[in-house]
Order: sequence, then C-alpha cells, then structure tokens
Amino acid sequence: MRREAIAPVALGVLLLAGWAIAAGPGTPLLPTPAAVGLRLVLDLGTANFWSYLGVTVVEAFGGVLVGVAVALPLAVVIHSSRWAAAAVNPFLGATQAIPAIALAPLLVLWLGYGLGPVIVLCALIVFFPILIGAVVGLRHVDADVVDAARMDGAAGWQLIWHVELPMALPSILGGLRNGVALAITGAIVGEMVMGGNGLGTVLNVQRNSIDTAGMMATIIWLALLASAAFVAVLVAERSSRIVSSLNTRSER
Repeated sequence: MRREAIAPVALGVLLLAGWAIAAGPGTPLLPTPAAVGLRLVLDLGTANFWSYLGVTVVEAFGGVLVGVAVALPLAVVIHSSRWAAAAVNPFLGATQAIPAIALAPLLVLWLGYGLGPVIVLCALIVFFPILIGAVVGLRHVDADVVDAARMDGAAGWQLIWHVELPMALPSILGGLRNGVALAITGAIVGEMVMGGNGLGTVLNVQRNSIDTAGMMATIIWLALLASAAFVAVLVAERSSRIVSSLNTRSER
C-alpha cells in the first residue's frame, strides 16, 4: 500500500519538475505549472465554468444512459441467439472503424444542434465497450449454475434476469468503466465540432485566442472528470453485494 501511494506521487512530482523546466522563457506556447494552477483556482470561482461543466456532464451521462439502454438488450440477444450473433458480429468491428468526428456533421444534419446530437455521439462511442463487456460476461457465466437454475424451473427471460445478468455483472461494469470515461471524450468532440455550451466550446474559444494556460487547465478538468466517473463505477462495483459474492465464490 505504501508503494501504491508513494509511486504515483513521486511520478507526478517528476513530471511537474520536467514540465517546469521545459516551460522556460523560450517556449511561450507552453505555460508553466504555476500559470495553469492559477487558472484552475480561478475556474473554481467562476460561475460560467460550473455551467459549462454541468452541460458536459449532462451530455456524457445522457450518452451513457442511451448506450447502456441499447447495448445491454443487444448483448442479451447476441448471447441468446446464434443467428443474431452471426448477423451482428461482422458489423460490430466496422462500427469502430468509423471515427466519431466523421459522424458529427451527419448528426447535425439529422438532429440539428443542441444536447441531442452530442448525447447521441456519446452513446455511439460508449456503446461498443459496454456491449463487448456484457457479451463476454454472459458467455462466461458458469454453466453448472445455469443448469442448476434450469432444473429449478428457470427459463427464458427469468433465467437471464435472475441468473445470467447478475453473474455477468463484473464484466458489464468493466465495460461501463471504460464507457463513462469515453463519454467525456465524446461530449468534448461533439461540442468542438457541433457547438454547444460545454467545456468543448470553452476549448474552442481558448484555442482561437491562443490561451494555452486556459486550455491546459480545461484539459486537466476533463481528465479529473473522466477519472471521477471511472472511480464512481469502480466504487459501485466494489460495494455491490453481487460482485462481492461472485468474487468470494471464485476464490473458493
């Protein structure tokens, strides 16, 4: 535990020292850590900053909800039907070959501007990791437990809801951890391409005014936001009784 606490702090100090050395007077486009730190403090006292942050959170969270609502049922269908799996699997990889930024102009044409298209873009980005996590989890459910449940009369959706999905929960939450972090990226990409009132728009303004200290501060806020979302899902996973019971069972 000491190593896990000391190692990241030591690395952070070394990175800050290297950053301070690199951001000398001959590199005006690279702000110093002190300048970025000052902007971070100023952001905390700015009402507009919290408004922009709130919009980005709503877009990302909305995208996660939509992505989960589509990915989980599709994962169940793929797991339950070999025909569905054979039909869908070839297209899943193709969806990941399409860059999100290429879809943004189309979403504007189809859905217009505002929260809607950004939420849809976030949902498209988080969809794949959540789907893959759910499918992998369902495929690795203990067959003995499933057979025992069937002998007790469980079948169809009852079996999926009460046995298979709970046992696949660790993998589902693993995909969700990646999804919530990617949702922040989706929100920023959407705002920078399609416009909006979130931190992506702030980045656009700061870029146009060559405000490098402001850009670095905004990027740090985004990193902290993604980390907080990741940790929130991780805490929920560790506090889940279902996951704890599955871990205890596997250790035995």
